[in-house]
Amino acid sequence: MRYTNHMKFVIPDVVASQFHLREGDKVGDFGAGSGFFIKILSDLVGSEGRVYACEIQKVLVDKLGDQVRLQGLENVELLWCDLEEANASKIATDALDAGIMVNTLYQFEEREAAAVEIRRILRTGGKLMIVDWSETVPGLGPTPDRLLTQEDCKALFESHGFIFERDFPAGEHHYGLAFRAV
Repeated sequence: MRYTNHMKFVIPDVVASQFHLREGDKVGDFGAGSGFFIKILSDLVGSEGRVYACEIQKVLVDKLGDQVRLQGLENVELLWCDLEEANASKIATDALDAGIMVNTLYQFEEREAAAVEIRRILRTGGKLMIVDWSETVPGLGPTPDRLLTQEDCKALFESHGFIFERDFPAGEHHYGLAFRAV
């Protein structure tokens, strides 16, 4: 996959092609932020599927609500929640077929707790796709002390009920890792 100079960062439709989502899937967007992936996820799971946009910042949830209404994304449910607390996602145990986390993991203070909560809500066999920063970039992303390496990311999720399946291209300055819940 080639990225030109102006395409250095995560491009939703390119990266989402690596998620292998199917129509009818229930997927969580963990750390939905400003909704960078909402539209493509909504399209991929179709009218029979569901996207749960999880975000801890209330102001972003409100902005996402405006975006969802304007775009008519009827299969998107917005959740103001904290993934670093047990059961705080408001999603039932084993409810999701897939979860994605893009540029979010490095922001967590309680990564272990987040991994436990994510495993709780993904069904056995469910997919987890992590895209995060592979390096620090001045003015963007994590500071060096917050950067989580691919190896540390693998170790975190493998110690909390996931097996690593593959890595995938996620743009410059990022890595993409696919896990399966066991």
